Amino acid sequence: MARTTPHDPPADEGEPLYRRIARELLGELRDGTVPPGERLPGERRLAGHFGVSRETVRQALELLRRDGLVATDRRGSHATLPGLPVETPASLTFPVGARTAAPGGVTRATVSWEAPPADHAEALELAPGRPTLVHRYRYATADGQGLRTAVTSFSAVALAEVEELARYRDRADGTAAAQLRRAYDWMRRAGLTLHHRDAITPLASTPSVRVTRRVHDQYARPLEITDLVVDAQRDALVYEFTLPGRAAQAATDGRRSPVRRFAGAGSRT
Repeated sequence: MARTTPHDPPADEGEPLYRRIARELLGELRDGTVPPGERLPGERRLAGHFGVSRETVRQALELLRRDGLVATDRRGSHATLPGLPVETPASLTFPVGARTAAPGGVTRATVSWEAPPADHAEALELAPGRPTLVHRYRYATADGQGLRTAVTSFSAVALAEVEELARYRDRADGTAAAQLRRAYDWMRRAGLTLHHRDAITPLASTPSVRVTRRVHDQYARPLEITDLVVDAQRDALVYEFTLPGRAAQAATDGRRSPVRRFAGAGSRT
């Protein structure tokens, strides 16, 4: 965005200029130009975009902060406008494939502080042998069928910026129960915008499939990687998500976007 003028244009009679800029910026947030949680351009770029001074932009941002529409942390300002999140809870349950406990079903989840699998370390940009928080999940129905197992490793970025995850380090002995089903909510609360890719592949000579989920933030920094193994002969994965092309329109007119569901093998970005 090129700067159009070094001086503020005259404000509309009776309305401070910074209020008009705040209103125009709010309109761009609402139309999806900047999705909720995404980082806003810097003051210099915003000043050039609206053709005003940086001081006017600063006052407009402060007005939006007071209304709870913009938040600022050490990474800068980002939109907090209420609306559809980048990823809905239905599409990002933790860990991937986690089941709602059925009568008689057995669920176990633990955390440990250990060196992750080599492929996890590489995906998370961790040095070989460097320990991190590793989460293990196991689910089976009452008859022992429908077995699901998942191993999740978290990155140094996730542990540094998500306080709730960091707290588990001192009690990650691999035996105590640990439910991290709100892990993605904690990440969002820390100002991270979540993007993920799921790859589903069959395991050779077995009836099982492996789902590998990789999650990164708005700066392309890895946050976590999960390997889930499902007995595809006795179970099925169901994905539920909102089509992104309709999300912005739904957020502006108050209607829910259509939800598509599918089960079986495939991949999702």
